[in-house]
Amino acid sequence: MSRAAPLRLGLTGGIGSGKSTVAAALAELGARVVDTDAISRQLTAPGGAALPAIAQAFGADMIDAAGALDRAKMRHQVFGQPAERARLEAILHPLIGHEAQRQAALASAGQVVVFDVPLLTESHHWRARVDRILVVDCDVSVQVERVVQRSGWAPEEVRRVIGQQAPRAARRAIADAVIVNQGLDLAGLQSQVAHLWRYWVQAEHGTQVL
Repeated sequence: MSRAAPLRLGLTGGIGSGKSTVAAALAELGARVVDTDAISRQLTAPGGAALPAIAQAFGADMIDAAGALDRAKMRHQVFGQPAERARLEAILHPLIGHEAQRQAALASAGQVVVFDVPLLTESHHWRARVDRILVVDCDVSVQVERVVQRSGWAPEEVRRVIGQQAPRAARRAIADAVIVNQGLDLAGLQSQVAHLWRYWVQAEHGTQVL
């Protein structure tokens, strides 16, 4: 039996887990991916809709010379300060949610929508919006190595960021499926994504699964 509405998947994983690579694989399979982290960056880029409220709440010095959010300065401001982080999230999250729904509404009839949400585990609101949750997971040491290689951050800085994210066990606890992205090459990771797509999407829509 076909679903009454297109499948809405929630995708999450810690920094350096390979979540973005999985999102790209899902897009290749036909999903419309709504990347909430990309939306956040757009909102805080020069001319972004969130900047006036951020400047009012945190001060004009949080905006850099290019007219964008000074992300390094904001990380320092909110790190280890739950009240400050909550103030920032109170500005960003409603704007992100509105834009995410606008983008999802652009999906073609019957097209699967994937919400790529780094804070999915922490958000009951987001979890209520999706039919299935896919978690991309790997050891912390692998996360650190990947982020250091791609960003040049010091390992200690990466570990601090990981410490501010939901624990691996909490992410896995909300998952309908977990892809362990460790010891896999790109082809192997894409194969796992394709297998899950066949199981969740094609089978549930009555498409023959080979």
